[in-house]
Amino acid sequence: MRAVVQRVSRASVAVAGEPVSEIGPGMLVLLAILKGDGDATAARMADKLAALRIFEDAAGKMNLSLDQAGGEALVVSQFTLAADLRRGNRPGFDAAAPPEEGKRLCDLTVAELGNRLAKPVRTGRFGAMMDVALVNAGPATFVLDVKAD
Repeated sequence: MRAVVQRVSRASVAVAGEPVSEIGPGMLVLLAILKGDGDATAARMADKLAALRIFEDAAGKMNLSLDQAGGEALVVSQFTLAADLRRGNRPGFDAAAPPEEGKRLCDLTVAELGNRLAKPVRTGRFGAMMDVALVNAGPATFVLDVKAD
């Protein structure tokens, strides 16, 4: 799995102009499910996301997890993070999991993350054309690649 994690002041998702989800301060997770990912990968990604210390403590150091900072999470599926851009000018998506497996593992990752956090996890709509809006706090953006051990 691959995720782009952004520390945000706020973030929201809309589909066809209709609001789907929104959060205040917390993290926006753009999540790609890759071929070969499985249930163990979903659990490991959830563990990592819940434990990331990317929020500032009283001393201004990135030392707090999402729960410790009192933040919210918004997870948005984004298969384009699986793109191969090494050759030519058109992205290839061979590394992305098939849609059915991608949805199942995205849903499992969200459920696993929800089990680890005090606040509910918000989501986009899998497979839909989404408008994602965010205010990146910092800015602080991280790329996270996770494989099951």
